Order: sequence, then C-alpha cells, then structure tokens
Amino acid sequence: MKKHLIAITALAATSFFAGMTAQAAEDRIHIVGSSTVYPFASYVAEEFGQTTNFNTPVIESTGSGGGMKLFCAGNGMDTPDITNSSRRIKDKELKLCNENGVEDITEIVIGFDGIAIAQSKTNKAVNFTRKQILLAVAAEVPNKAGTALIANPYKYWNEIDASLPHRPIIFYGPPTSSGTRDAFEDLVMKSLTKKMDVYTNLYKKDEKANKKYKKYKTIRTDGVYVPAGENDNLIVQKLLTNEDAFGIFGYSFLEENSDRVSAATVEGVTPAPAAISSGKYPVSRSLFFYIKNDHLKKVKGMSEYVKLFIDEKMIGDDGNLTEIGLIALPEKNRNEIRARFAKHTKLTLEDLKNK
Repeated sequence: MKKHLIAITALAATSFFAGMTAQAAEDRIHIVGSSTVYPFASYVAEEFGQTTNFNTPVIESTGSGGGMKLFCAGNGMDTPDITNSSRRIKDKELKLCNENGVEDITEIVIGFDGIAIAQSKTNKAVNFTRKQILLAVAAEVPNKAGTALIANPYKYWNEIDASLPHRPIIFYGPPTSSGTRDAFEDLVMKSLTKKMDVYTNLYKKDEKANKKYKKYKTIRTDGVYVPAGENDNLIVQKLLTNEDAFGIFGYSFLEENSDRVSAATVEGVTPAPAAISSGKYPVSRSLFFYIKNDHLKKVKGMSEYVKLFIDEKMIGDDGNLTEIGLIALPEKNRNEIRARFAKHTKLTLEDLKNK
C-alpha cells in the first residue's frame, strides 16, 4: 500500500480550520471523516497530487461522526469541502447541515466494506453468531429465562454458549464518533434487538421513557469493550499484545494485516470480497463521501479530485483501491454514481428514507 498522508487529529481539527486563510482554503481541498475510508482517500489524494498541477488534499481522520460535525458546521471556506463516512449520513446530521446553510450536498458511494471481528493469528479459528456477539457486548442482556433484562454478567465466551472457548471476553473497538461503531451497532445489535420481545416489550410499556429499547444498541462500559480511538492500526497492535482480545475494524485493515491477524467467521461466513459485496457476510456495509457543492467552483481541483476518486481505475473491479481492500460496487452502480456527480445531485431527507 502507498504510504498514507499524515492525518491531523480530530482534536486539532477545529483550530486547524479556524486558522486557515481564505486563499489557503481555496488552494487546497480539505477532507475530514472516517478512519475506514481514510486509506482509500489518502491513496487518491497522493495520486492526485503526483499526477496533476493541483495541491495534494489535506485529510483528517476524525471518524465519521466527527467529520459530519465539522462538515455541517457551516458553508464558509473555513469548513471542510468533503467528508468521508463509513455509514450513511443520518437524518439529524443532514438537518444540521441545512440549518447551518449547507443545503447542497451530493452523496457518493465508493464501494462495500465488511466489519471484521479479528483476533491474533496465533489463536484457533472461531465462529460467532451475531446473537453471541450481541450477548458479549450489550450493556443489558436477557436473563436465562428470557423474561427480563439484566446487567451483562458474561466474562467468558463459554458462559454465553458452551461451544465457545473458555476465553475472557474483551473487544478493542471504535469510539462513539466512528461510523464503524454506528454500523456495528446497526448490523449486530439493533437488527437483532428490534425483533426480541424482551427488549421491545419494555418500549411498548412506556415508549417515551424506554425509547432506547425499541432498537437497543447500548454497549457495555465495564471494561469488556475498550474504545481504541479512530486509529484502526492501533487496534491491530493491541490484538498482538493481548491474544485474548478481538478487534472491530473494516475489511481493508484486515487485509492489510493478514500476516498478523485473522477474522472470526460470523454465522459461518468469512469476510471476503465476494461474500461482502453479495451481502452474504452479515456485517457488511457501504462506504461514502459527501461533497459540499457550493465549494466546487471555489476550491481549486475539487471537481478533478472527485472525478479521479470515482474513475474506473480507482473504484472499478480491478481498480487500484481494490488492491488495498475496497470492494467494488456493481458496474451499473458505479455508472450511476458518476452520473450523480456529473449532475451534482442534491441529497434530501426524502432520499434518506429510501434506504
């Protein structure tokens, strides 16, 4: 993989943008957002800087949520031009953008990704169901009778299911600002708990007081799940020093570190390109970036950067980004994405309802 651009930390992001001059903002593309999309965006940015007369874009790995906050803060030239995201923009984020004058946004899907449940390669292979993972990470779980929720008592995997190893439950995973965390909560937790009476009955008893139980996604905070920041490479390092642990991160980081870590299968399926793109792997998602269209005519090279990113040589079946872990969209969808950008199609709240 090409060496990534140096990321500016999320903590420094606000002051960085505040310190930019208008000229600097117009001379260089500024991108924030997802740590999962970061390697792909970095690759394109490096290629862009080397093959055009435009400046290499500056990219900050702030997490999807952190990127959305910066992107939606306003429409001025002291705000990001593009934000990367490892999950789709939320209704409340688009509303915040609109309220702050960011009313013309185009959504770009770049490909697919799977969320890996990874471990040190020194461990034996393991298969989990999504329910077993839910019972390992949820703050509240059903009692043995399945009649009520209790604080999660599980400390070892075989306490959840006797077929699993006697191994301490510990996860290194993304923080709340991360799109990977949002996607994990949606695909592993909410998708199951919304169909489990022990959760939904509480919501039905008092909808206002118990709203969280409608689609429960609360992760335990007793030390079993350890937020490891927006640096997925740090999670890989932690797995090598704690062989009991599992890490949660995107497929591209699994592939990049395949000599050191391996993935658990989920419901018998290994995270691999074909299984992820088909949806057979149950923890699969799409990857995005969002364009501030009002900046397209103001920021030098912004249109050219986007065109390079969505070109076949980058996101096609044999594109450069597939070599570093991106899983390509079907050709029809790739053509639709290019047509969407060519028209600068405006994203609306109605679009988000048609998921």
